[in-house]
Amino acid sequence: MSRYRPPAPKSSPYITADGAAKLRAEVRQLWKVERPQVTQVVHEAAKNGDRSENGDYIYGKRRLREIDRRVRYLSKRLEEATIVEDKPRDTSKVFFAAWVTLEDQDDPDAPLQRLRLVGSDEIDSEKNWISIDSPMARALIGKSTDEEVEVRTPDGERYFIITAIEY
Repeated sequence: MSRYRPPAPKSSPYITADGAAKLRAEVRQLWKVERPQVTQVVHEAAKNGDRSENGDYIYGKRRLREIDRRVRYLSKRLEEATIVEDKPRDTSKVFFAAWVTLEDQDDPDAPLQRLRLVGSDEIDSEKNWISIDSPMARALIGKSTDEEVEVRTPDGERYFIITAIEY
């Protein structure tokens, strides 16, 4: 059995201005606050001598690696990201960062769904923020109010009508 995994499909490089600010704040928190604290704990633990059985030292070094890995990832992500700050020229159609209200055609009694199309770093199911790369978002892009949208799901095809678009 091989350990090879094909590379994950590259996600869209888009991110909202708020999302970029949150990523920068996380980098700042990790680098300026958390890393110096962990470094101090590791320094104090290293003074105690035998490091092979020193839990503070071992777990501190592990945490430093995690912090460094996360900071590298976030820094690279911010460099590659395209920050979308402005509304599109045509606000009557669905594009990145839009709030879209949908009516389910298959279940007319279901409540309206309100989704926001965001970058892969900003996905939040509690807020109904979905990835711009998701099948639902791909089906919505470029559509306008009162258009029917067909979305392919694992359970089969579902149909929605766009009732509102906001930016």
